[in-house]
Amino acid sequence: MGKKKSGLVFAYLLDGGSGTPMNWDRIGGWEPGQGILWLHLDYADEGAKQWLVEESGLDEVSCAALMAEETRPRVVSSGNALLLILRGVNFNPGADLEDMVAIRMWFDEHRIISMRHRRVMAMDDINKSIQAGKGPDSISDFLIMAASKLTDRMADVISDIDDSVDELEDAVLTEETKGLRPKLAHLRRQTISMRRYISPQRDVLARLQNERVPWLDDADRVRVRELAERTARFVDDLDSARDRAAITQEELNNHLSEKMNKTMYVLSIVAAIFLPLGLFTGLLGINVGGIPGTENDSAFVLVSGMLVAFAVAQYLVFKKMKWI
Repeated sequence: MGKKKSGLVFAYLLDGGSGTPMNWDRIGGWEPGQGILWLHLDYADEGAKQWLVEESGLDEVSCAALMAEETRPRVVSSGNALLLILRGVNFNPGADLEDMVAIRMWFDEHRIISMRHRRVMAMDDINKSIQAGKGPDSISDFLIMAASKLTDRMADVISDIDDSVDELEDAVLTEETKGLRPKLAHLRRQTISMRRYISPQRDVLARLQNERVPWLDDADRVRVRELAERTARFVDDLDSARDRAAITQEELNNHLSEKMNKTMYVLSIVAAIFLPLGLFTGLLGINVGGIPGTENDSAFVLVSGMLVAFAVAQYLVFKKMKWI
């Protein structure tokens, strides 16, 4: 019994937007006629696993799906029951937003079982709504509220990604390129990762509106379709952000390449000017007899002036040839 009392994050007996908190003892005595029961469990806890397998009454396939370590968004219906697995943005401290968390939910006409390991903020939002008397009043309302809150949190993150792309584009255009490479790399990695998770969720929500479970009516399906369309727009926005980030990366590479070419060009001009001067001074510096000017006190000044005049002449020739 001690094990069974672990693994319960929170539970409620729902009643028109509000709810009565439940513990394991009260859950054990619950009957469908008392109202809608919502249990939120930690699937990694042994007590939650024990209850799910031994006392929940779910079939083996549903239990395995709810407790799987790795899973993808999916929806499966069977009679009055529906299994729905979605993903949400990871807002847990120290975690990357794109490392999305899974929420596994099982529904029938009288009961909701949701399972997670890492904290899912959307479920906490529903918990707070119930405490404030503004929670779901039906099974379908809970499903749509959960999917809506997951979608709303995605919208904020994708909007931030879009703003980040705008800032990086402006930085490249204004030549403020210092430190842009790691920022662009992180943004592209985040965009690609989020799209990989959100894209299958779009497909799941699109299929969900066609599931024929009796407690999901036409009005609910319209709301689900709207969520599917929003999620599809998120995927399009991520595609656009990814493409814009790639173009910005190319623009940054071109900008850096252009700066490097300018630098190499200047060095080439300097080398072209000083190469003959170096050759001339090298000849004058060899340690053999017959070097002119060795006995003349003004020879250094004359040679220096001649070198300056030669350098100026080279500059004018390069200018006329439009090399500089």
